[in-house]
Amino acid sequence: MYRNHTCGELRITDAGRDVRLAGWVQRIRKMGGMTFLDLRDRYGITQIVFNQDSDAGLCEAANALGREFVVEITGAVRERSSKNPHLATGDIEIEAKGLRILNPSDVPPFTIEDNTDGGDDLRMKFRYLDLRRPSVRANLELRHRMAFEIRRYLDANGFLEIETPILVKSTPEGARDFVVPSRMNPGEFYALPQSPQLFKQLLMVSGMDRYFQLAKCFRDEDLRADRQPEFTQVDCEMSFVEQEDVINMFEGLVKHIFKYVKGIEFAEPFRRMTWKEAMEKYGSDKPDLRFGMEFQDLTEEAQGHGFSVADDAELVIGIVAKGCAGYTRKQIDALTDYVKRPQVGAKGLIWVKHEEDGSVKSSVNKFYDEETLRRWCEKAGAGKGDLLLVMTGERAKVRKQMCELRLKLGDDLGLRPKDVFVPLWVVDFPLFEWDEETQRYYAMHHPFTAPNPEDIPLLRTDTGAVRATAYDIVVNGVELGGGSIRIHDAQLQDTMFELLGFTPEKAKEQFGFLMEAFRYGAPPHGGLALGFDRFVSMLAGEDTIRDVIAFPKNNSGRDMMNESPSPIDPAQLEELNLRLDLRQS
Repeated sequence: MYRNHTCGELRITDAGRDVRLAGWVQRIRKMGGMTFLDLRDRYGITQIVFNQDSDAGLCEAANALGREFVVEITGAVRERSSKNPHLATGDIEIEAKGLRILNPSDVPPFTIEDNTDGGDDLRMKFRYLDLRRPSVRANLELRHRMAFEIRRYLDANGFLEIETPILVKSTPEGARDFVVPSRMNPGEFYALPQSPQLFKQLLMVSGMDRYFQLAKCFRDEDLRADRQPEFTQVDCEMSFVEQEDVINMFEGLVKHIFKYVKGIEFAEPFRRMTWKEAMEKYGSDKPDLRFGMEFQDLTEEAQGHGFSVADDAELVIGIVAKGCAGYTRKQIDALTDYVKRPQVGAKGLIWVKHEEDGSVKSSVNKFYDEETLRRWCEKAGAGKGDLLLVMTGERAKVRKQMCELRLKLGDDLGLRPKDVFVPLWVVDFPLFEWDEETQRYYAMHHPFTAPNPEDIPLLRTDTGAVRATAYDIVVNGVELGGGSIRIHDAQLQDTMFELLGFTPEKAKEQFGFLMEAFRYGAPPHGGLALGFDRFVSMLAGEDTIRDVIAFPKNNSGRDMMNESPSPIDPAQLEELNLRLDLRQS
């Protein structure tokens, strides 16, 4: 064997033992007649000591080593005279008796340390080196442990892990599909699954009443911190259940994982909030509840004073930044510039300072007297020393804009600590959303989401008012997962397709196999999918899911390491009966 112990294993109780270690050279330090080498493997770091007086040749060989050389060391464990409390092996060191180079290394393009000097693109290009860094390795170890614990929990609750196909039929009603040409069926294509939605419903029809898998999903979407073109979700489905059953099951799973990873126990049930309340109070269907700053409706107080910005608005809303009346003009201008950015899209920002001496100052003093502004403060809950920030506009847009400002203030004021977690369920989503451009309804989640039973009579008379039997679990402003009770009645499903603009022929073409299955006794069923990458990154304290995926893509959807996507050989195109005719951009 190249080793009989790992580099993170030896302790003071092993002093005096002869051992063999193997790993990578982390760093070398020369001090007088001694050379110290930090040897690293997946398990940790052990200090190796070479003594010029004991073996000059061996010490010389050690001095010739470079970073990331792969070596085998033999020697004896001894107690360190200068212990390192930051290392698990910091009480011992190895007095080297033998050194064998297993493989030399070029100088790495960046330092293989937590505080590396490599930028994102460089580290993604040499991802196999980046994975040697302890922090990245720890994220993958956490991912591994969470996957096993999720499997244990679901297995204990009667779930079967069942794989579903990766090559499926394209159903382009949601995000864009990644498509795969079929050589054996010229001119026809598979799609990579956006989720196993149809198959897990078919598993319920087949009697597999509790299914799960850690499913690979693929969506051709623009990327951001919590989105990759390929990602993993904990995909689950249950038969003979209602919404409360699904919520209780997976709230239990989330609580279990928080306790397992973080030692955090949530004794009380997670808070419930309707979609309507979330949008009105926070401007988001995934509100961050680590801090307050709920929206306050100031429309009645602000309109009718000759200020057209307010008078012509559908909605005037404000939030209170506690203790921020001392903000300088420069600080307020910075907030104004922020909301005017294209990604926020506001035209401006109104401010009201409730000074410590009780006076009220505002950017709109010329339109409102002090008494009116005091009513604003009273309505919004702004006391002495507080800053009231107000925005106006179309109802949906101004809520989204204020949401962005609220989150920025939360960051600026340190109100979003990574070690505090506030989960909740958002329920009662609309079943449909209206698109002005196409003048038609779309499913807010997917076409198989069941309407709230109370709202079924409204499907044709007040379509936009119908609530879905859908639920999202949200933690710290991140949608950790979501699901719904599914439609299991073929007639109701036909109505849903009709309202979504599907002709019977189109519905049969895309979903005929599911509709056929429903004719043979589909049980009531529902499920949920948790974003596994998001869950891991949240518990790892990372800002992006790329840091918990072994080989992620960059923001352009490119793998910098293997240089994909890339052109395909013309012979392969010919074999697939394809010809490229790229449009000029």
